[in-house]
Amino acid sequence: MRDLAGKVAFITGGASGMGLGMARAFANEGMKLMLADVNEARLTEVEQEFKDKGIDIATILCDVTKQDQVNAAADATVERFGKVHVLCNNAGINVGGTYEELSQQDWDWVIAVNQLGVQYGISAFLPKIKAHGEGGHIVTTSSMAGMVNAGPGWAPYNASKFAVVVMNEVLYSELKETNIGVSVLCPGAVATNIIEAADSRPSDFGSSGDKPVIAGDVAELLEHGLDPDVVGKLVLEGIQEEQFYLFTDPRMIKAVERRFERIQRGFDWSANSSALVDAKAPGSTAS
Repeated sequence: MRDLAGKVAFITGGASGMGLGMARAFANEGMKLMLADVNEARLTEVEQEFKDKGIDIATILCDVTKQDQVNAAADATVERFGKVHVLCNNAGINVGGTYEELSQQDWDWVIAVNQLGVQYGISAFLPKIKAHGEGGHIVTTSSMAGMVNAGPGWAPYNASKFAVVVMNEVLYSELKETNIGVSVLCPGAVATNIIEAADSRPSDFGSSGDKPVIAGDVAELLEHGLDPDVVGKLVLEGIQEEQFYLFTDPRMIKAVERRFERIQRGFDWSANSSALVDAKAPGSTAS
């Protein structure tokens, strides 16, 4: 989608961080905005910021773990603006801890926001984007943790972010012959407020207690990370150029290469394993 002026974008987690960065970039292109978030105070502040600049904006409280709320947000977007063209599944959270430290509710909340929230968003908005026939784009925020192992204490986050990447790879394959584009954003260190994630945890998912949001020494790295407004401009560019993978730190290709080297060693070992060689299995060195 090259010409975005006058088009409508819906962004979850839109009141701060990368979601707000996307909103600012889209607004500069003349887009209309519907921002969704669980933080009402921030939504109010952001809505006023944009209205003061003459931007056509509306906001809605939306917990992406609740499918009915996501469906209602989609309906509200079309009711307010008539159409929707761009969906940004951006909301994301984390609970840090090892397998032994994390509760089932910790897992349930991370998966509900980071993975099911994306599913709900696509299911709710894709039919509405298709309906007007003007084309559109779906952007989902994953993470470099959707490409590589983030290390001890990151299992739910890693699992959900890997899932989000492949969900959108499938979506891309389903829509590649249409006028609806798909992108998956895999940020490295970005200076967002994810460290405050526990503050928005719904009571039906229990409490994070004293578990850290960020495991290990990543918190300081995030504090000095990339400006979210830069990420917003990157996403805008990705939509306009129909780029699928969006990376904020090209240096991290080294980590991806190391992952694939380990996978290659696994294939090499398997091809020479006694079990497969003795069976003359397809792909083994004896086949």
